[in-house]
Amino acid sequence: MSGAGAATETFGALEIALEHAARLLTVDAAAAEAQAREILKVVHDHPQALRLLGAALRRQGEIEAAEAAYLRSVKGSVADPELVRAAAALCENRLSVAEQALRAILMARPTDVAAIRMLAETGMRLGRYDDAENLLARCVELAPGFTAARHNYATVLYRQNKSQAAIAEVDRLLADDPANPGYRNLKAAALARIGEYEQAIALYAAVLKDQPRQPKVWMSYGHALKTVGRQSECVDAYRRCVALAPQFGEAWWSLANLKTVNFGDADVAAMADQLRRADLSDEDRFHLEFALGKAREDAGDFEASFGHYERGNALRRQGLDYEADETRDQVDRARALFTPAFLDARAGQGSSAPDPIFIVGLPRSGSTLVEQILASHSQVEGTQELPDIIALARRLGGRARRASESLYPEALAELGPRELTALGEEYMARAEVHRKLGRPFFIDKMPNNWAHLGLIHLALPNAKIIDARRHPLGCGFSGFKQHFARGQGFTYDLTDIGRYYADYVALMAHFDAVLPGRVHRVIYEQMVADPEAETRALLAHCGLPFEDACLRFYENDRAVRTASSEQVRRPIFTDAADHWRNYDPWLGPLKAALGPVLDAYPRAPGT
Repeated sequence: MSGAGAATETFGALEIALEHAARLLTVDAAAAEAQAREILKVVHDHPQALRLLGAALRRQGEIEAAEAAYLRSVKGSVADPELVRAAAALCENRLSVAEQALRAILMARPTDVAAIRMLAETGMRLGRYDDAENLLARCVELAPGFTAARHNYATVLYRQNKSQAAIAEVDRLLADDPANPGYRNLKAAALARIGEYEQAIALYAAVLKDQPRQPKVWMSYGHALKTVGRQSECVDAYRRCVALAPQFGEAWWSLANLKTVNFGDADVAAMADQLRRADLSDEDRFHLEFALGKAREDAGDFEASFGHYERGNALRRQGLDYEADETRDQVDRARALFTPAFLDARAGQGSSAPDPIFIVGLPRSGSTLVEQILASHSQVEGTQELPDIIALARRLGGRARRASESLYPEALAELGPRELTALGEEYMARAEVHRKLGRPFFIDKMPNNWAHLGLIHLALPNAKIIDARRHPLGCGFSGFKQHFARGQGFTYDLTDIGRYYADYVALMAHFDAVLPGRVHRVIYEQMVADPEAETRALLAHCGLPFEDACLRFYENDRAVRTASSEQVRRPIFTDAADHWRNYDPWLGPLKAALGPVLDAYPRAPGT
């Protein structure tokens, strides 16, 4: 056959394969993805195949991978050399180059929606979600039918905890493509975030009925089932996930994180086999290390267990930019600002709402137990770890990427009574979507709010504040062996944990001094030893009458989103309090970083 004839035959086969992939897209996104990847093995940057790959990935909820395929298709097909160069820079993660090129394009062509969307993608990668949101809002305003941009818009709204707005955008997409699993998956995640778990579960189940070979959807489904206490179904969902994708470390970790599943020899061998793979991603690898750490812990092999935890933490730490000095700077600035004179001058300002009960402290400090006790009271609703106080603090701080560059907390000094009241009322409005039961009080269990006690006090002076505190070695090591989905960057290094705990104790001691009695402290070990006395004191601080149901908190079937979700569905048990002692030989860096805080516990040094 001549060269021209062979080329024609190859072209014909390629067109047939593309048509087949396009037909598959509407019925089996995973199969369409596989077909597109086969085509790309032959023609590496074929634009149509890349667009099909992106569409198949988007339908499966793989938004970042879909965006990468889209950028490759732009690079391979757009005639504009400037846009091609920008797409190439994005593909290669040269974000400053991409941003500069795209801004130049938009100066000349401010309505170029492809460039706007690419600039939004750059913003998302740089963590500038506000910028990305504004750009994508403009993009869909200019091109309402640009579905990929609208999906990006819904995604960035979701990532900023604007779940209701995200759902509204997804509903527009679903109106034209009601069976699209990527859209339905995003809507289910947004519904779960605002506490509509039954709707989310039903939506995940519908997606999986149509496309049962979606491992990430099985995992998300498992997360929702876990939250509402449907544990056996949750375990089955996670098992379905690892059966489809045995390399998927997060699913193995999700099983381990239930705290009630014991891995058998076959599970341990399967995870160890995956760790030997050379092509395993870092994310899968560190999740598997955490899961194997839990498996070895349950087997009583604490040295091997610590080795897995240590490797998992080290790998996770590499991908984070947490700096302990930034936390220390934030604490020092707060202590300097919130003096008795500063607070006295603002007494009586802020919103008068008494509804919120803030539970603060470190993760794994017993805060979920405190929450479950309070949420078992007839006047109190448990919500979740609400992001709203942190969001308000970030807005007050300006556009700074680091706390040391932020205008916060000093910006609070510029606010008058009207502004402080507005802050409190905005918080109340943002929290309203999470209040389902109509009870007079609700709990915000975001542990990191300890760093924002001054803001809480000024904006919501009638709110109650509970500090959940646990032995620094028990709390610290429990955090070290836990992989958190987000927001706890200090937990992946023992020295960072010790410094963070010490900074937390220092700031809480400061507020104890300048606002005596404002914060009620619950010591975990004391709660375990005498739950009735501690529960009565807790309720008294909140101005609530004693109810026996608070002692039977484990009968409460409310949704619980934290790592302790299964533990608080059982009566208090005492063996967890000193479990850290099994790992005592390896906790030297934690002890050194804690310094005098360790010996002074449960008091603060010098008090």
